[in-house]
Amino acid sequence: MIAGDGLVEAVAPPPADLSRLRALPAVDEVLRSEAGLFAVERHGRQAAVMAARAALDAARAALRAQAGTVPGAADLGAGALAALEAAARPNVRAVYNLTGTVLHTNLGRAVLAEAAIAAATLAMRGAVALEFDIATGRRGERDDLVRDLLTGLTGAEDATLVNNNAAALMIVLNTLAQGREAVVSRGELIEIGGAFRLPDIMARSGVQLREIGTTNRTHFRDYREAVGPETGLLLKVHTSNFRVQGFTAEVGARELAGLGAETGVPLVNDLGSGTLVDLVPWGLAHEPTVAEAVAEGADLVTFSGDKLLGGPQAGFIVGRRDLIARINKNPMKRAMRVDKIRLAAIEATLRLYADPDRLADRLPTLRWLARKADAIGAIAARVAPAVAAAAGPRFSAEVAPCASQIGSGALPLSTLPSAAIRLAPVERKGAGQALGDLAAAFRALPVPVIGHIADDAFWLDCRCLDDEADFAANLAGLAIGPAR
Repeated sequence: MIAGDGLVEAVAPPPADLSRLRALPAVDEVLRSEAGLFAVERHGRQAAVMAARAALDAARAALRAQAGTVPGAADLGAGALAALEAAARPNVRAVYNLTGTVLHTNLGRAVLAEAAIAAATLAMRGAVALEFDIATGRRGERDDLVRDLLTGLTGAEDATLVNNNAAALMIVLNTLAQGREAVVSRGELIEIGGAFRLPDIMARSGVQLREIGTTNRTHFRDYREAVGPETGLLLKVHTSNFRVQGFTAEVGARELAGLGAETGVPLVNDLGSGTLVDLVPWGLAHEPTVAEAVAEGADLVTFSGDKLLGGPQAGFIVGRRDLIARINKNPMKRAMRVDKIRLAAIEATLRLYADPDRLADRLPTLRWLARKADAIGAIAARVAPAVAAAAGPRFSAEVAPCASQIGSGALPLSTLPSAAIRLAPVERKGAGQALGDLAAAFRALPVPVIGHIADDAFWLDCRCLDDEADFAANLAGLAIGPAR
């Protein structure tokens, strides 16, 4: 209110109704409710007591603010249980990847094959022969578990592995060129996810970056002129996450291998999302394979395990036996080594490549990449009615053609014909907010559904959708905010 001198006086809130506060049940009464008993059984008495007290505190605050009615023990018990369930929900959660990007970095990249899942589960459940030679009873090397598989699939003399491809490149640089120069084209100084730049990796590896050429044109003479007494290695980087088009020139790995052999400087070819098989038979564009890079004469080739290879996160290094031996003696190797669970999954994944005729049936990444647009359209048509019913009358739903992408830097210019369920607001007013609310509602489902907003619609690309019945059942929990 306004006092006589024009100053504003604070108005005290009305006193709380003590009788309503006294009507609140005790903690023990809340815990004896059906939900309270379940909370104790599921989460333990201590956690349930704390949750019940928090629910009562919130109720007291509301009553003091003259808001709401006095809740009973059943309501407070239900609230306590809901809070405990929300707190116990894992942070690493399964989601439906309907973004249209198969190898989505933010969604975990490759989904493992069933054989890899079974192998990893076995490794988790008990002791395994990780660094133990069963034949001799003596200590073994964990790399031996996959070495023969890697050399057999790539044609390399030897192989080793670390926990990701950035680590693979880092240990190679540090081993072969610490305190010396690494020669690389300016057009190949890439930046990968999270503003992680190749020059930064090189600096942390202890090597000096020797940039040659220009962004769009680097010639053989640039490499030859750069090689000198301080050169530790030649680095060829597959620019998998971008392409420079137009007036361009680059030097192939085979030419660089010849220069390396002539000068005694090793050539390292970083393939990034390297693949072990030619993708053309599955209707995809050609991506350089690891075997091709080895055959072209690279002394070492590095590549990822969780991209086109379709396995768990890992960084592989294959090539000359003497260089692999040097890498394995680097103290960094222990800090970067792969644990038993991933090794088991890697071995199982690599064994699938021994039967290329059935590879697409067994490897989810390749199965989804090879899936044809008409088959995806049929999937979208079957689940569209459930999506439309869940979204409600505020949104139109139709099956529409779209373009998927491989993701994780693989074939950046290539898109794959696909099909999606396109949801668009019926009312144009507030359409942007409506789409944001819709996307948030799909993310709030028991199993979050991740799509993308583009062209005034919310798109659910069905390329990576397999379990249609579970997906449709999951939609029952969809709750979209009220129209604004």
